[in-house]
Amino acid sequence: MVESKSPIIGGLGGVGPASPTGTRPTKGDQASGLGGPSFGEVLGSQIAEPKPNNLAPKTEGLKFSQHALERMKMRGISFKPEDMGKLNEAIDRAAQKGSRETLVLMGDNALIVSVKNKTVVTAMDREAMKEKVFSNIDSTVIL
Repeated sequence: MVESKSPIIGGLGGVGPASPTGTRPTKGDQASGLGGPSFGEVLGSQIAEPKPNNLAPKTEGLKFSQHALERMKMRGISFKPEDMGKLNEAIDRAAQKGSRETLVLMGDNALIVSVKNKTVVTAMDREAMKEKVFSNIDSTVIL
């Protein structure tokens, strides 16, 4: 048996290594004070109260995937700050309707956006849209 030097579950103190005899303390050992708290006790103490940073919703703005940034550079696509504001509003509206992957049409450009992650996955100009087929989307927003 190979024994790991790290805790069984990262970040959960008290769930320690095996005893010198090679066995983990039993419930009886814990009652007699030979072992630490039980796994259930440690787990319960870790999840009993939510961490403050998990309480607030993410309010980050729209992000661009590396793929989208490469396509934008290659196709000469850029957005003004007011365009970004409109794009953020469009994604918020799509999210309110339950969209997951949306096509956003902005003038001569088309963007595929992961609504949940608020991430532009790819960007196309009029030339790249010539195929006129968009797959893996569940909604479209026209700006």
